[in-house]
Amino acid sequence: MKHRNSLAKQSNAKMLDNDIAEYVGLGEGSSHNLQKYQKVSVIPLVFLIFYEVSGGPFGVEDSVQAAGPLLALLGFLVFAIIWSVPEALITAEMGTMFPENGGYVVWVSSALGPYWGFQQGWVKWLSGVIDNALYPVLFLDYLKSAIPALESGLPRTIAVLVLTAILTYMNYRGLTIVGWAAILLGVFSLLPFIFMGFIAIPKLNPSRWFLVNLDSVNWTLYLNTLFWNLNYWDSISTLSGEVENPGTTLPKALFYALILVVVGYIFPLLIGTGAVPVDRELWSDGYFADIAKMLGGVWLRSWVLAASALSNMGMFVAEMSSDSFQLLGMAERGMLPSIFAKRSRHGTPLVGILFSASGVILLSWLSFQEIVAAENYLYCFGMIMEFIAFVKLRMKHPAASRPFKIPVGTAGAILICIPPTLLIFVVLALASPKVMAISISAVIIGLVLQPCVEYTKKKGWFNFSMNSDLPDIHAPDHQCNEPWIS
Repeated sequence: MKHRNSLAKQSNAKMLDNDIAEYVGLGEGSSHNLQKYQKVSVIPLVFLIFYEVSGGPFGVEDSVQAAGPLLALLGFLVFAIIWSVPEALITAEMGTMFPENGGYVVWVSSALGPYWGFQQGWVKWLSGVIDNALYPVLFLDYLKSAIPALESGLPRTIAVLVLTAILTYMNYRGLTIVGWAAILLGVFSLLPFIFMGFIAIPKLNPSRWFLVNLDSVNWTLYLNTLFWNLNYWDSISTLSGEVENPGTTLPKALFYALILVVVGYIFPLLIGTGAVPVDRELWSDGYFADIAKMLGGVWLRSWVLAASALSNMGMFVAEMSSDSFQLLGMAERGMLPSIFAKRSRHGTPLVGILFSASGVILLSWLSFQEIVAAENYLYCFGMIMEFIAFVKLRMKHPAASRPFKIPVGTAGAILICIPPTLLIFVVLALASPKVMAISISAVIIGLVLQPCVEYTKKKGWFNFSMNSDLPDIHAPDHQCNEPWIS
């Protein structure tokens, strides 16, 4: 009897793995009913990831203020290894295993069930919207040195609204436009730092790179700044359904983007801390523009300011694309009303874009540090669920087809998740009581919101539908009454 049961379990497991293999195949060919929309190729995808994660060195200045040059430089190297690399690898594997819009929501839903999939979608969408509220703040922080009227009051409010409206319209016009615009914006944003590097060579003093004073380190600001500047690698997964041949394109793009992001941080920090005497109090948002003026004059400062403005535009549109397509993917899975799955004539999720834009406007009144801390806290909850989903799918379905697979076994998969998980607990522990209270309240809202959404579905108050081209990851298996993947 045990032998027969064992054979039955092996047969069921094989059927499940075959179903997953069939599921993965959808991403390579059919692309879920989206042939009429142009797909994103590898180069635009690299720069979309670049803007999801980084956008250049604008915003890293606080790491020097918090901890000095040495810890800032080491932080971006070490954090890239213990956080960015594991997150990018997991995104490549899971994103190619489930190549559809919705990304990490589908991963968690397939491993832990639809309730936790919804929670993942809620905290990651909210974290993304909070993150997007940073970019108007950063944009205006750079411009206020040239236009003091933008520092506060009505002019600043109007500037936030106008900027949000313009960038929202760009998202509406299509992901392909956003991708190619990201390339142009990325090149323009990084070029002034290359020029700054050449100009700074005669003035470099390497001894400044090794300045450190552990007694004066602001660990909360330091860790939050590093964490914010090196996360969100998984955000691109919510666009997997829009990618051309995601099984090969997504891993390549993540690899190239990882190199671009790390170099884009380390090189400007080496220049800024090595060529100019270090006064930590001056290192805050926008200080790279002042360094550019010291090294090259007003023209280079103006270029850095323009690069910052365009970089923030790139980060805004990339993040909004991810957030809005996540809502579309959730609607295609029946987690949200079907209105979120409707596309504009440009192939973009109009309702998702409007929802994401509204959230940005509501949150733009927060300070830079408060926004970073709040979105980091929520992001941590989502990443914990992703790590659990990654390990659970490896354990339950090790033979399932994965176009890209991290070359480690189950034990290796667990070990990969340990360093970033420990980092998550450190970030959570260092949060201020205010940020902790706001973030936990947001999580509680999500726990209540999902049953409310299900209630509206049962009552028929809103129309819900499942995309017929997508496999039902929660359908009963033909041989048992357990979920397809539970």
